[in-house]
Amino acid sequence: MSLLIKNGEVVTADEQYTADIFCENETITRIERNIDKVKADEVIDAKGKYVFPGFIDPHVHIYLPFMGTFAKDTHETASRAALVGGTTTFIEMICPARNEKPMEAFELWLGKAEGKSACDFTFHMGVTRYDAEAERDFKEIVKRGLSSFKIFLAYKGAFGITDEELYAALTLAKKLGVIVTAHCENADLVLELQKKLLSEGKTGPEFHYWSRPPVVEAEGVHHLMTFAEMTGAHVYTVHTSCEEALAEAIRGKQRGVNVWVETLIQYLLLDRTSAEPNFEGAKNVMSPPLRDKKNQEVMWKALADGSVSTLATDHAPFDFEQKKMGKDDFTKIPNGIPSLEDRVNLYFTHGVKGNKIDVQRFVDTASTQAAKLFGLFPRKGAIKVGSDADLVVYDPNYRGKISAKTHQMNLDYNSFEGFEIQGRPHVVTVRGKVAARDGKFVGEAGRGQFLKREPSHF
Repeated sequence: MSLLIKNGEVVTADEQYTADIFCENETITRIERNIDKVKADEVIDAKGKYVFPGFIDPHVHIYLPFMGTFAKDTHETASRAALVGGTTTFIEMICPARNEKPMEAFELWLGKAEGKSACDFTFHMGVTRYDAEAERDFKEIVKRGLSSFKIFLAYKGAFGITDEELYAALTLAKKLGVIVTAHCENADLVLELQKKLLSEGKTGPEFHYWSRPPVVEAEGVHHLMTFAEMTGAHVYTVHTSCEEALAEAIRGKQRGVNVWVETLIQYLLLDRTSAEPNFEGAKNVMSPPLRDKKNQEVMWKALADGSVSTLATDHAPFDFEQKKMGKDDFTKIPNGIPSLEDRVNLYFTHGVKGNKIDVQRFVDTASTQAAKLFGLFPRKGAIKVGSDADLVVYDPNYRGKISAKTHQMNLDYNSFEGFEIQGRPHVVTVRGKVAARDGKFVGEAGRGQFLKREPSHF
């Protein structure tokens, strides 16, 4: 299968130029100003359009048991949604219960994706307990191709780990060269605040915010910075939502901690009023919660100046019926929103078109940085000879609106319902083969590959 993309404006994290791109055997083989006299199975005219490297979402949940229910997407529906939205690779969180064996969880999550996903995928391995048996499993899982862990400083009694386990996990990660992604809150504070609020009859979704206010997230980041400093481990704060938490990460970095920061598309565009004042707000309950609007400008500036490295989604699709589990108790509302499909278009619309970030930084934060941090670069996140031919021919002149009626995600609502977008992928390729075209999935379920990665964070 060969592919020729003509006349596009190629944009990477560090370059912008007009060129043709020729792809064979799933990789990019030529990048030149004008490629002709070649036979290609498919030719795409990209005149007037950008050509971006395939976008990478470094934080998604697809198979997710949570609060007694399961997320609604499958790898078929989630990968379809990802590709239509320009995301060609995602990194899914493996989240075993504390009583599950890590290796069994790895095999379970891998089995859910292999042969079903239409885009390429890999995983962060959840460390939800730490003992001698678990340690043996973690070492073997790294040999099997994972180079990142996930820890929770939240969800006490479920995914959360103790400080002793935190120290052991970070020590092992440093030894193996693995980066540790971390959900940073203070689990004990969250639990006590939840109990206090419920005892006062404050049961609605609007009180979720007050059970984990910004200071609780900031304390979690501070805690992680201390342990990372003590162990030398490389860490990555997922779904950083507010100025206070970001400030703790920056302070850690200034004193030598190896830390990178992720934020989410929803924290740039939604605020906590979206989770208030009636039960409809449960649709937008997530942890950490949506914050006061003033944080949006802080996060946009941090993405622009490099204080925040990546923009992700924390895609966690629970439908409204599932959210009703918490009708009389906000602590029982399944956490998360669907956002995998809309991240790139919303980010381009409000970031590039909104003059908050330039187009190269857009590519860097939505693709290249994730590839570099998680052992995928330059195979992914790049437009180079030898890179995988994951390409997004992007039409900046498209105009449309987001709606649950037309999205690919397996969900009955969209948190960005009615949002206008300025720009959309015209053609999306995965390893040289067209997988989406003008908002329609045209790829193959199961063609996605498990991406094995080598540790690089020593």
